[in-house]
Amino acid sequence: MKNILILADGSIAKHFIEWIGRKRIAQNRYYVTSLKEDNLQRSGKNITFIQADPTSYARMKKLMEEVKFSQVFIVMQEKEDARYSLKNIRMLDDKIRIILVNLWDDNQIGREEKGVSVLDVDELIAAHLYDQLPNVPVVAQNVGLGKGEIMEVHVPFGSTFAFRHVGSILQRKWKIAAIYRNEKQILPNNATVIRPNDTLLILGKPLVLDGVYRTINKRIGLFPEPFGRDLYLILDFRNDQENTMRYLEESLYLLKKLTERSLYIRILHPNNFELIDNIKKYESENVTVSVCYDDKELSHLIEYDIQEYDIGLVLSSIEAFECKEIMQTLYDVRKVVYLFGDKPLYNITQSVVLMDDEQKMESISSTAFDVSESLGMELCLCDFDPEGEFENKEIVIEHYETLAHIFNMELKISQKIANPVRALSEMENVLQIAPFEKEMAQHSLARLLSTKIEDFLLSLRKHPKLLVPYAVAEEGQ
Repeated sequence: MKNILILADGSIAKHFIEWIGRKRIAQNRYYVTSLKEDNLQRSGKNITFIQADPTSYARMKKLMEEVKFSQVFIVMQEKEDARYSLKNIRMLDDKIRIILVNLWDDNQIGREEKGVSVLDVDELIAAHLYDQLPNVPVVAQNVGLGKGEIMEVHVPFGSTFAFRHVGSILQRKWKIAAIYRNEKQILPNNATVIRPNDTLLILGKPLVLDGVYRTINKRIGLFPEPFGRDLYLILDFRNDQENTMRYLEESLYLLKKLTERSLYIRILHPNNFELIDNIKKYESENVTVSVCYDDKELSHLIEYDIQEYDIGLVLSSIEAFECKEIMQTLYDVRKVVYLFGDKPLYNITQSVVLMDDEQKMESISSTAFDVSESLGMELCLCDFDPEGEFENKEIVIEHYETLAHIFNMELKISQKIANPVRALSEMENVLQIAPFEKEMAQHSLARLLSTKIEDFLLSLRKHPKLLVPYAVAEEGQ
């Protein structure tokens, strides 16, 4: 649930509140502050009306101490009222996102403030009038085949695409051709990060683009989207028989936590028919069991299953995942992978991200917040450094703090001088969230002497792990 503060005065504010009352977005709760009663007439279960002066610092301070807001809308009739309101909010919270409506054709108001989006009313009306002119293409209907295979999509705050690297998104039958940000064009590579308020120029089949559009506009809290919708459990009977029922219980627990999802179970190398019969007892409307009796071309089978059932999250033991054929396939299809640990998921209370370089941290950040919210876990960003060099991590910390504000979630930050491998081993009841890197399976003598956590990711089996697709820039890009 996101809390939105609206400082309201005037006709536009009144219409805005009426729109909110009609649309009824269940995931938002609105607090409308206004001196005028005509702005407080609209009823709604998720709207709280407060008759008070929106320009009052003391009143805003009291309200913002009582409620944690993710956004503030300043929709004021008078310029000075808007200016004072903006100044007060920024003094109370220097990171909260503010949307300011500019009614006065003022090119200065709000422009120098960070985190402030200014909506120019005159510009918006002019743009809509321009769209009504003849011979003006609003969409790319007269480009290419003229069938809607070129689309412009805005990335809203809270989108499942926000703060993700382009390379981590599987683009089949469609492609991100360009990104527009701050009135500049970006030709993206795999390492380019998509940010809120970006506009994506996407190409592909019209039917596919319609689905992409809906996915981009879906909000955080729908994990495992946008990687896919449903869950896929791999049970390799060469390694998993002893723990099969525990893995199944964890998968069913996860299915229950992620509402309106389905679980597809794929059994590989079957050699215990009694165990298969026990698994099949759990089949239901949203649980399907399939057995593979041919161990050839497993990669093709797994890839077919993932595409056929719109899989977003793959569950596997570390032993099955370490099979090069399986690991490479899961990397290629850009899916999130959950690896079972010695500790079961239903005992986990905290998700942990161990600090790494900036690109990797940005790549997995959105998913880390999403899965933590979906599973009701506290998210902890841990910086364990044997040398105590914490200064160069400020950009990463600021990025995660910004996301915490956007998603209206608490973030714990832990910094201490320690060997990260040993420090992680000593932690209890945590889910480790880490990048899914291409070279993860490679081992060498140098890695045995390393203190980098990624070099020990698969050998530390105490904690369950969530691997998030990550792709570096390709050569020449």
